[in-house]
Amino acid sequence: MNPRRTIILASSAILLALFTLNARAWQVQRKLGYTDTPMQPNGKWRVHDGTRPQPPIVTPGTPSTQEIPGRPPSDAVVLFNGNDLARWQSDGGKPSACKIENGIMVITGGSAVSRDFFGDCQLHLEFASPNPPQGEDQARGNSGVMMFGRYEIQVLDSYQNLTYPDGQAAAVYGQTPPLVNASRKPGDWQTYDLIFTAPRFKQDGSLEAPAYLTMLHNGVLVHNHTAILGSVAFRSLAKYEPHDPKGPIVLQDHGNPVRFRNIWVRELKSYDQP
Repeated sequence: MNPRRTIILASSAILLALFTLNARAWQVQRKLGYTDTPMQPNGKWRVHDGTRPQPPIVTPGTPSTQEIPGRPPSDAVVLFNGNDLARWQSDGGKPSACKIENGIMVITGGSAVSRDFFGDCQLHLEFASPNPPQGEDQARGNSGVMMFGRYEIQVLDSYQNLTYPDGQAAAVYGQTPPLVNASRKPGDWQTYDLIFTAPRFKQDGSLEAPAYLTMLHNGVLVHNHTAILGSVAFRSLAKYEPHDPKGPIVLQDHGNPVRFRNIWVRELKSYDQP
């Protein structure tokens, strides 16, 4: 290489490095935001307050296709990635009896209970009901997602399959039907995206605030900050009983080999927390 060209390239690299360092130093030294603006109602931060904590950086995931599950966000707890059932157990605490077939979890031999406990969280899962379909009403592709093992969001094959509305797919079972029926046909992969706020209890065990659910079924909003009335109950009214602030996620075995994949959870924190 021409010595003169080598010197020019080296000089350019040095200048670029110096410029980058100076830019970073300028970003550190410069003052962000304002200090003469009104205080926010919370009394902690001003409008445009530059000293307010920066939100944590999360690498977004990727969407799924019918053929390939997507990638979870970088801060997600992956409960099932197709390889093993290490994060699941049976109702009695023994290893889960569910099967893995070609990277898919098949609910059989009892419900699957997460070993991890969660409170407020964002839950993503994908399921497919048996194809060809068998049975009708509640006997067709029946399972359930149970937050804390007690607040059930129904999993059911509700594609051209009538049942009572508060028992169809995406219903808060026995309480609130989904706003719409967004079900795909049997055998197709479907997505549930839940934003779940756990209930709060007072020191005496009485209810301070109910659980709330916002949910998308196959990308369609089916619950919008819906209050949950209490623990799941069959043919009776739901009610609350005090419990710990975190609990397991349960995938219900209802006698149908419903398949699951790509299950992940993001724990939700308050604003301004790392």
